[in-house]
Amino acid sequence: MSKMSGTIRRHKFHGDPKRFEVISNFVQQKYGNRVKYIADVAGGQGMLARMLSRKNYESEVVDPRGFTLKGVPSRTEEFSPDMADYYDLIIGLHPDEAIRAVAESANIRPVILVPCCNFWDKSKVLGRNALIEDLEKYYKTKNISSERVVFEFKGPMNIGLVSEPPKL
Repeated sequence: MSKMSGTIRRHKFHGDPKRFEVISNFVQQKYGNRVKYIADVAGGQGMLARMLSRKNYESEVVDPRGFTLKGVPSRTEEFSPDMADYYDLIIGLHPDEAIRAVAESANIRPVILVPCCNFWDKSKVLGRNALIEDLEKYYKTKNISSERVVFEFKGPMNIGLVSEPPKL
């Protein structure tokens, strides 16, 4: 886990707190009003969901830990790819154990996946680059188009995959 931390309006976060603003701005620039309902998978306190709601998206945290900030919509349960069709966009910003469910959701909906830890394949050691490469291979086998994006917040876990589901 990153030793970096920071605060936003008295709320403390592990990692670079700028990541929430960067991702919410990316969503607005890339998708505009083409998406409305957004799942913030393993979203913890819900700062990303809160920032997305300020941009007129209906975002909710899906996280079994259940410790979202007051006023942030949430579902206190594990995310499953079966839930993906309810949303227009799935975001996994450092989704930890939910990484597989987020990646599999790319078969159904657009996904922004910024992995931080290897919960993808516990049978091997995967650093950041190897993890991204494994995810890209998975997407390719499923005919999911994706692009690597380096997000403008402090790394090293600032590289993500932005994907679209296969065309029917």
